[in-house]
Amino acid sequence: ATGGPAIPMKYGRVDAKDGSACPAPTSRGTAGNAGLPDAMAPFGCGAPDAATHLRNIFYRMGFDDEGIVALSGAHTLGRAFKERSGTVDNGYGDANATQYTKSACPVRHDGASGVGMAGGKSWTPNWLTFDNSYFQYLKRGADPDLIWFPTDEALHKDPKFKPYFDKFADSQPAFFEAYARAHKQLSELGSQFEPAGGFTLPGGAGGARKVANCFSFVTKCCSS
Repeated sequence: ATGGPAIPMKYGRVDAKDGSACPAPTSRGTAGNAGLPDAMAPFGCGAPDAATHLRNIFYRMGFDDEGIVALSGAHTLGRAFKERSGTVDNGYGDANATQYTKSACPVRHDGASGVGMAGGKSWTPNWLTFDNSYFQYLKRGADPDLIWFPTDEALHKDPKFKPYFDKFADSQPAFFEAYARAHKQLSELGSQFEPAGGFTLPGGAGGARKVANCFSFVTKCCSS
C-alpha cells in the first residue's frame, strides 16, 4: 500500500457497452488525447500558457482551482517513460533509470523492497508513497532527476493556484482532505449508476478505498 487518504467511493457505475461510448481523440476541443491535459506547450486547447490550459481542461468538469491543484498532487505517485508519453528521456529498466527509479530504490510507503518495473522518471523521490512531497518542490529545489513540467510549475507561479500549492506543502492533512473530495468528484463525473443513487460498501466512510487502489484512474486524467 502507498498510504494516503481514504476516499468515500460510490459504487454501481454502469459500464459502457462498447467503445462507441468513449470520447474521440479530438472530441473535447484539445489535441488527440480525448481532453486530457498536456504536459507542455503547444497545448491542444490553444491556451497561451500552462495555467490557462489546466483551467480549460478542468473547469469544464466542474473543478475549481483548489481541485485542480489537489488532483495534480496525484503526481506524488508514479513516473513518466520515454516509451510511453515521450515527455522524458528516461525509459525502461535500471540502465535508463534516475537515482530514484532504480529497482533497489527504497521508495515504498510500506518499507518493502521492489518497485515493479525499474526506470522512467518520477515527480518525487519516494514515488510509491502517497504524501504531500509533490508540493515540497520549492522547499526541495530543482532536481534534474525529477520531473517538473510547465503544468507543474504553473501551480506555484500562477497567483490563484499558488495559495493552494503552499497550503498543501505546509499541511498534508489539508492536501489529503482536498484530494479525497476531488478524486471522488472525478470518479463520479458523467457516470450513470445502478441503482440510480449508487451504493456504498460496509466499512469506514461508506466503504472508502485507500488512494493506492484508485490511483490508476486519476493518472489517466492527470498524467502525461
